[in-house]
Amino acid sequence: MTTPPTGPSPGRLRSLIARVTRALPSRDGAPLSLSDLKGSETAKAAGLAGAMIANNVIALVSTIVFARLLKNNEGGGYGSLAALVSYFLILSVVGQALQVATAREGVLGQLGSGHGLIATVRRWTTSLLAFTVVLTVISVLLRQQIADLVGVKHTPWAAALGLPAAGLWLELSVLRGVLQGVGDYKGVGLSLIGEQAARLVAGALLVAAGAGVTGAYAGTPASFIVMAGYCAWRLKNHVEAETGESLQARAMLPPAALSMWAHVRRAWAPISGLILIAVLQNIDIIGAKHRFSTSVASSYSAVAVAAKVLIWVAMGAGFYLVPEVSRKRAAGEDPRPILVRALGIVAVCAIPVLLIYAVASHPLIRAAFGAGKTQASGSLIVLGLAFAALACTYLAIQFLLAQHRMWFLAPLAVVAVAEPILLLNAPSKPTGFAAVVLGVQVAGAIVAFAFALSPDRRPPRAVLDRPVEPEEIEPIPEPVA
Repeated sequence: MTTPPTGPSPGRLRSLIARVTRALPSRDGAPLSLSDLKGSETAKAAGLAGAMIANNVIALVSTIVFARLLKNNEGGGYGSLAALVSYFLILSVVGQALQVATAREGVLGQLGSGHGLIATVRRWTTSLLAFTVVLTVISVLLRQQIADLVGVKHTPWAAALGLPAAGLWLELSVLRGVLQGVGDYKGVGLSLIGEQAARLVAGALLVAAGAGVTGAYAGTPASFIVMAGYCAWRLKNHVEAETGESLQARAMLPPAALSMWAHVRRAWAPISGLILIAVLQNIDIIGAKHRFSTSVASSYSAVAVAAKVLIWVAMGAGFYLVPEVSRKRAAGEDPRPILVRALGIVAVCAIPVLLIYAVASHPLIRAAFGAGKTQASGSLIVLGLAFAALACTYLAIQFLLAQHRMWFLAPLAVVAVAEPILLLNAPSKPTGFAAVVLGVQVAGAIVAFAFALSPDRRPPRAVLDRPVEPEEIEPIPEPVA
């Protein structure tokens, strides 16, 4: 009879524990406790990444919910909502770039600290609210023209929400950037999740109340207002804890450290790059509204959403690519292997995704969006290839911006401007229309990689032995939600 194992002896167990403890990260020679690990930078980054994943999951749930709620709506159904969302995503690029710029300058102390930081944020908020009021007036006056341009002529008041939503998004983006600058990653992560949840709840309630496409879209600016209030509350609590003084107790705040216009002016290159990506990523849905019937446009919009999953993968790889490229470039090393490695991540994910698109497009779209959205399901593989190319283009653009290279912007802008012209003259069948999208995305990838793979012969940017001046800061953009 075999004697069962009894486990390691107490002496060996103590030795094993000691070896594991020595292998753990330490601070000043002492092992980190569980609370230390929870507060580490790695844990903060992982928490923020988890929040972004949750944000995308809720966004996907919203897509499915609204596709079903608006199935028989007279305002154009889900196709109109998708076109409006694409219109907003193009407008939202400036906010995405400003968030990163704000975070970087906040870390460097360029926005002030303590009550000085609050003074800067208040000045920016005043400017942004005034800007939003101007946008609202313009958008209301031109609501029908905007609706015609976006392809939602039967819902002009929904179209009128786009520009005001963009103004509110700028405010929320700046507040998130400030929270990043002071290290409140938990607040940023919760605001990401809360934004999508508030959009889903508010939009669904308004649709249920009979507001249709306009109500579904109104959930977007409503969520920005709620989350801006939350971020402002988090910032107030942080400053009061840091200074030990209530904001209400101060009679006056110090002057703002930086004007909003100066802040925007510094971020022109990342803003331009992200605008081009946003156009290439979203303009096809607006084009579909002009080329197809309401039902086919709605189906195409659902298929396009499903086809863009690889862009999410590229966004994740971009978090790795940008700092590594910057580090290699500063050290005078060739950063192109980093780009190849990031592209490999996209390629590994693309193989099974594209296989599913090729053999199971119809059941996939039917399961996700319902039988009424399957008319354009045959174009899923073509759009999947198109947005796989765009995912690679996104990484190439991040690679170029990480090295402060900007000459690619002009030829890529030509491709972005050509896309809506080509789509308005594309075939009126979803597959042929998608083939034009694929051709444009391949052209954009060729342009981006012609610059990215060419050697950068400029001398490396030396590490400065003095404080960085504000004019030397060039923010690298975050990816498109």
